[in-house]
Amino acid sequence: MTRIATRTRPELSFEALVGTGLAALAALIFIMASGLVSPAHAQDAANAVAASAAPVAEAAPEAAKLVATLPDKVVDKGDVTWMMVSTLLVLLMIVPGLALFYGGLVRAKNMLSMLMQVSTVMVIGMVTWMLWGYSLSFTSGGELDSFIGGFDRLFLNGAGLDADGNPVLVATFSTGVYIPELVFVVFQMTFAAITAALVLGGVAERMKFAAVVLFAVLWPLLSYYPMAHMVWWWPGPDGLAAASAQGDSFTTGLIWSFGALDFAGGTVVHINAGIAALVGCIILGARSGYRNEPMPPHSLVMTFIGAGLLWVGWFGFNAGSNLESNYYAILAMANTFIATAAAGLSWVLYEWVTRKRPSMLGLASGIVAGLVAVTPAAGFAGPMGALILGLVVSPACIFFCSVVKSALKYDDSLDAFGIHGIGGIIGAIGTGIVVSPALGGAGIVDYTKCFDEAGKILAVCPAATYDMGTQVIAQLKGVLVTVAWSGVASAIVFFIIKYTIGLKASVDDQEEGLDIAEHGERAYHL
Repeated sequence: MTRIATRTRPELSFEALVGTGLAALAALIFIMASGLVSPAHAQDAANAVAASAAPVAEAAPEAAKLVATLPDKVVDKGDVTWMMVSTLLVLLMIVPGLALFYGGLVRAKNMLSMLMQVSTVMVIGMVTWMLWGYSLSFTSGGELDSFIGGFDRLFLNGAGLDADGNPVLVATFSTGVYIPELVFVVFQMTFAAITAALVLGGVAERMKFAAVVLFAVLWPLLSYYPMAHMVWWWPGPDGLAAASAQGDSFTTGLIWSFGALDFAGGTVVHINAGIAALVGCIILGARSGYRNEPMPPHSLVMTFIGAGLLWVGWFGFNAGSNLESNYYAILAMANTFIATAAAGLSWVLYEWVTRKRPSMLGLASGIVAGLVAVTPAAGFAGPMGALILGLVVSPACIFFCSVVKSALKYDDSLDAFGIHGIGGIIGAIGTGIVVSPALGGAGIVDYTKCFDEAGKILAVCPAATYDMGTQVIAQLKGVLVTVAWSGVASAIVFFIIKYTIGLKASVDDQEEGLDIAEHGERAYHL
């Protein structure tokens, strides 16, 4: 979403391996909890930067410091309408899209529980986002601004209308172009909701409902909100250009500061959720009967319907992340078509060649893998770059969903790590390549030079100098931080739940099915 960058107690060796990391992150989180501050909202940074110029100039007139001239803030009804539609499309991805996709993959006795878990995680995510999640993700965190936001928008304080009754605005990716903050709030709310729900694919068919509820509250606090802040927090185009013109300092999220690109959530959503799913399935342990009895999907029809709804909704996810209805939204839309189609085709061909029978499950999985891979690159890649991403991602995901999972014997029930984690990593690193203008990519906008000699912010910003090696290294750094942060934060959450209310449903409940054992209902009465 960034035009420039400058988710019984078995004896597990895993617990010993992460012990030191848990203690370190626990200390960091304690520091965060005690040190958060709530300065002015950073989307207002442009005004703050401009206001600071006058007294500086008075104090040292001999420096002849530039005073940035900010453009008028323009709100376009087309942009606002597109953001409203995109928000609804992402909602469609979760319910019924993801719920049906996951629901079809579990056994019939767990169908209703999967629908219930996805929907409950979603509604909890929406409520907590409005209360504190948005503030921790998209406001300044003061001294901890590299990692987490503050309390300036707690309970959405100040995110509606200003004192004059006009909508409070936030920046897009074009200088002078803004949207009402509230539409940005609800759009980002759907991202937070679906990311936590994606994790359920790794722990399906054996995690207690009470544990799911607690996870939906704790995990975003430790993992999603910090990751969203680290990747997507910046002063906005006007604020960054004005700060650069005046020689003022500015703060951004840690991964943004690396120069890493993530258009719509390859790191924040998919790697984050995929790593959490892997950690969760290891700590939780395998399903009763895993590797000893068949556990096929009960309804590939439901999974196919879910995959189709995910694909439709993903246009809001990717093209909506542009925040404007312009060419880059069109590019993201085109790439969401081509990468997804290529990945679906690649998965089918791989199965056809290696197993002699292409499967419906494979096609649906390939579609999702393509959507995941193109997410970070959606507004950066050219269509042919997106095509390559789609063709490459499916074989890699197949390898992890079959060979690696079988060799290491972890029970990633619905391959959340194998598709979202691995697909997200490939997409995030690949974005550093396919953004290259020489390969048909959109290139990178340089907001730090988006002003003229007089300090006036330009309507069209220049392109940054692109170096593939530098950009790929930045992408790798972003991936590594995401994997480490999500892994340790997720382990903390799962261990807290395990040693308080318990994570895993009993063997008897698993055998009976969570539909009846946990909810007293059945998905089907046949």
